[in-house]
Amino acid sequence: MEFKKVVLLGGGVLGTQIALMSAYSGHDTTIWLRSEGSIGRTEPKIEYYTKAILDALEQAKKFVGNPLGAYVYPKALIPDWNNITVEGIDALIAEGKKNMKDNLHLELDVKKALSDADIAIEAMAENIEEKITFYESIKDILDDKTILCTNSSTLLPSTFAEHTGRPEKYMALHFANSIWAHNTAECMGHEGTDPDIYKQVVQFAKDINMVPIEVHKEQPGYVLNSLLVPLLDAGQNLWARGIADPETIDASWRIGTGAPVGPFQMMDVIGLQTVSNVLKMKPDAKDPESVTYRLIEMVGEKIEKGELGVTSGKGFYDYSK
Repeated sequence: MEFKKVVLLGGGVLGTQIALMSAYSGHDTTIWLRSEGSIGRTEPKIEYYTKAILDALEQAKKFVGNPLGAYVYPKALIPDWNNITVEGIDALIAEGKKNMKDNLHLELDVKKALSDADIAIEAMAENIEEKITFYESIKDILDDKTILCTNSSTLLPSTFAEHTGRPEKYMALHFANSIWAHNTAECMGHEGTDPDIYKQVVQFAKDINMVPIEVHKEQPGYVLNSLLVPLLDAGQNLWARGIADPETIDASWRIGTGAPVGPFQMMDVIGLQTVSNVLKMKPDAKDPESVTYRLIEMVGEKIEKGELGVTSGKGFYDYSK
């Protein structure tokens, strides 16, 4: 199957990144948004991540001919590093800038957005009830050919399959943050996913310069978050209990492991609204005596001040400078 029209259902942190990579790689791409207010929130994300992508290409020129380049270059943006030149990167910058401008569209009419879509990727908040309501609202307007995926990072596709109206054409396709550099796409079906559809989604991931991570069984957190979430939970627990502040926790992780960032820096990239949504799904979220309840309050205080993470310029750290 040739994926000519790609639709992102939601323009959050990852929805915007996925849409830009789809457009960058030459696909006609539409982001559906709920309201004019959503457009006002998404347009700055598009500007921010477009600049980040082009800056990553610009920085990569410094590593041409350097053995370190093979480890640090933005893998989704430069398909063949071994034969790349500075002139070749300049050409990619020009082409990428044009593609991200010409191929990306915003749409408020969901029926119009989904018309003739080859694949639609739901990238909405981690809220089960909201996702179910949304799936049921679009199931009768999807074209028969449209493959429907969820970018959920924590929820299983089997939770929603019966509500989509096309369980055999529904599965999870989960991306990591900074998609242009960390170019994994976790492909996870449910028992009712058509094996041929699964293969097509794997191919789509390759078409937008991702490395498909084929998950053979449903697993909460897939592969990446099954490794990452325990780290974030541990960092949050230390913070909520007053053991150490975020800067100290992050420094401990970076120095002790050689990792480039710590858990709170990761949460700033993920976005604190997403962090809050995940916390609210925990079993003890409403128990005033629980650490989770305290964390929801602490993260909520930052959200109320507009400190949403990297995209807002401030989260646990200040990015305004």
